[in-house]
Amino acid sequence: MKEIVIKAQNRSDLGKKASKQLRKEGFVPCNLYGEARGENNLPVAKAFQAEFTELRKIVYTPHIYLVAIDIEGEKHTAIIKELQFHPVTDALLHVDFYEVHEDKPITIGVPVKLNGLAQGVRDGGRLSLIVRKVDVTAKYTDIPETLDIDVTNLTIGKSIKVGELNFPGLEMATSKEVVVCTIKATRKSNAAAQAAEEAAE
Repeated sequence: MKEIVIKAQNRSDLGKKASKQLRKEGFVPCNLYGEARGENNLPVAKAFQAEFTELRKIVYTPHIYLVAIDIEGEKHTAIIKELQFHPVTDALLHVDFYEVHEDKPITIGVPVKLNGLAQGVRDGGRLSLIVRKVDVTAKYTDIPETLDIDVTNLTIGKSIKVGELNFPGLEMATSKEVVVCTIKATRKSNAAAQAAEEAAE
């Protein structure tokens, strides 16, 4: 994974009014969750704030990033855990991060990248990407930027499921039965198949 650095500041006033004022000033309230536990063994979050301009480069992108958060000189390595957007304006309201460590596996959705010209496409079919990300579990140092899948031999009517994927060092966390991509028949491919059958007869 690529790493990106964001600068941030500690946040002490956690009320709704304070959060609203922060957003007016161009900041976004954030929480960092890690190994710290409080009452009833519930996770304790570290509250901080970051400028929207700092966060937009890791939020509005199809890529995944390891985020190096610098909170007034205090360094943390994390991944995005959850994003909260305004239901009407789609403005970014809140970001939750999860702190990660080199020796502990994490689960994260990795973008799928289809490589090659599928046989089914050459035969007139249409290649459809069903899921854009597949969840994997691994140490963050082993997680790639994309899951590259070769579709060259995929024919019309055939699919590739998560259970068929195999990447060294990665454990698939998405259900094995989930279809990643498939090639659907089109009018063109059906006409070509019918013409081939008639020629054979």
